[in-house]
Amino acid sequence: MPVIEMKNLGIEYVGAFTRTPAVRNLSLTIHTGEVYGLVGESGCGKTTAAMACVRYLPKGTLLTGEVIFLGKSILGLSDSELRHLRGNRVAMVYQDPLAALNPSLNIESQMAEILTTHEHISARAAHELCREMLERVRIGDAERVMRSYPHQLSGGMQQRVLIAMALLLKPALLIMDEPTTGLDVTIEAAVLDLVDDLRREFNTAILFISHNLGVIARLCQRVGVMYAGEMVEEASVEQLFKSPRHPYTLALLRCIPSLGTDKRTHSLWSIPGRVPPLSSLPPGCVFAPRCPLAQPQCTEHTPELQDIGQGRRTRCMFYDQVDPVAFDAYLGERMATQRQAETEHERLLTVRDLKVYFQPASGLFSIGKRPMIKAVDGISFDIARSGTLGIAGESGCGKSTTARTVAGLNPITSGTITFAGHDLNQPVQKRPRSILSQLQMVFQNPDSTLNPQKTVEQELLRPLRLLGVVKREQESEAISQLLKAVNLDDTYRQRYPAQLSGGEKQRVAIARAFAGRPKLVLCDEPISSLDVSVQSTILNLLLRLQQDYDVAMMFISHDLGVVRYLSDNVAIMYLGTICELGRADQVFTPPHHPYSEALLSAIPIPDPTVRQARIRLQGSVPSPTNPPSGCRFHTRCPRKVGAICEQTPPPAQEREGHIIYCHIPWEELKSAQTTQA
Repeated sequence: MPVIEMKNLGIEYVGAFTRTPAVRNLSLTIHTGEVYGLVGESGCGKTTAAMACVRYLPKGTLLTGEVIFLGKSILGLSDSELRHLRGNRVAMVYQDPLAALNPSLNIESQMAEILTTHEHISARAAHELCREMLERVRIGDAERVMRSYPHQLSGGMQQRVLIAMALLLKPALLIMDEPTTGLDVTIEAAVLDLVDDLRREFNTAILFISHNLGVIARLCQRVGVMYAGEMVEEASVEQLFKSPRHPYTLALLRCIPSLGTDKRTHSLWSIPGRVPPLSSLPPGCVFAPRCPLAQPQCTEHTPELQDIGQGRRTRCMFYDQVDPVAFDAYLGERMATQRQAETEHERLLTVRDLKVYFQPASGLFSIGKRPMIKAVDGISFDIARSGTLGIAGESGCGKSTTARTVAGLNPITSGTITFAGHDLNQPVQKRPRSILSQLQMVFQNPDSTLNPQKTVEQELLRPLRLLGVVKREQESEAISQLLKAVNLDDTYRQRYPAQLSGGEKQRVAIARAFAGRPKLVLCDEPISSLDVSVQSTILNLLLRLQQDYDVAMMFISHDLGVVRYLSDNVAIMYLGTICELGRADQVFTPPHHPYSEALLSAIPIPDPTVRQARIRLQGSVPSPTNPPSGCRFHTRCPRKVGAICEQTPPPAQEREGHIIYCHIPWEELKSAQTTQA
């Protein structure tokens, strides 16, 4: 018997004057021990559909169709029956664990509350069950974690606690809503391994919601693709990734930069337009306005979700024409950038032995001077004119601090920064206007950098005037050119940030950065919070602007696939230091630094047939206030060779500009990693 069945489910939000159909005619089935992936862009109805499994929806929501859980209709349950169901037979793991956990209660209190509410057991028995479950989700010091409060745990540890809480009562259905989105790639891989192991142990059905197709490929058995509130395709994970039968699915897959994709010969496919408002859907096929394969019939008739054999369903009238090979050829003709191989360029930015230390803020009852935080500790690199340096590493490794220091937002402890022949060791307030215009920054979250009370025109006008880029009479034309450069038109001039989508906000932020006609743009995680379809649009936009304006870039990201695609050179950082530096093709080909090797093995690849070497780092990144002696990676290194790693800083081994800081000889690293691959 299926664990959960949705039959022609409709979810409509009813307001005073509006009715918004959030989900329409959704049907899916999840069986015991199965992981069902639900993918699609933001606003397509994934989370709303999941919430219907426990009827956790706003008052006034109209539900039609059926939701059947273990043979019983969810829609007909009373409030008391729903309370028994939620957290007991159906559990949920949310995207942000810090928001899901109560900051005023320790972990044991929050876990025990679940047991005492549903099972009515003693506090001693609840304590033992909580400890056992924390140990089963691979938390080593369970007793200490139980005494801790959420803010005292790392992001990965918080997510493991949430998973342990969800599995305490051995639910039949576990709903996971983007559970790894905010995690580093190494922690994400460990969490995915954990979820798969626990699924096998508890035989739980899992509804896994994600926009990351690599994660879906690694974990799920079947996949449903949603667009604008309806299912457009359903298939096994192998069928979906090998031969998608809906243009939207194929377009999503072609938005992703794989490790083998090179910007010099390929551009990512950008889905034009945006998801239509659910309150005003287009006639016919809802994807037709954005579909590269649309035909006149697509706007005249509404396609049904049809069974096409082998357990597959698609909502496309021309599914037999959705050919990945032909589509790739079409994209190759239409999108290839035809960039030639990079030649040696003059250095634009030179960083030598840069150190950035911070003095921690003292608390009310602090005694004595606290040790310095060594955020960046002696790094050196260059960026060539028109070149791109990608910087990757786990959270807290010093990536953002490096960019902010180059921008003049953080003070330099020691070392030198030279930009176009100018000394940049002074803070941003003391830099000449000519330098300010030539060096700009794009941040991760445009909501925090765009003024909600300023229109797009006002945002773009400010740098033009402050930096004296154009004369007053040329300002309007300059704004039009900037908007056009980021694929927006003049109708956006009078819009406020609240009236823009996430991708449109980031385009405005990029246009503002390019308003000063910079020579170097520092991009700090500019696409991490965006859908894959919007990510590809922003990446293609950055590449085109880089060519058109002859701009160099520093690109910071935890997504190694994006770093490989976009960068000419790559630096891998760990705990304030660079452990590997070289051309992109060198860094992503053996030999690697053992830390780079672990990062590469953790990348979720959007191909379920690929089997990766499993290298899972143990423990968390040490504190930058007291970094390990010798090689800073030795406390987590799976290839540690002995005491020399603990006592002596690793030497720099170099071949043709490729530098690896490691005690293991170059050829030995290469041989071991080539054999393992």
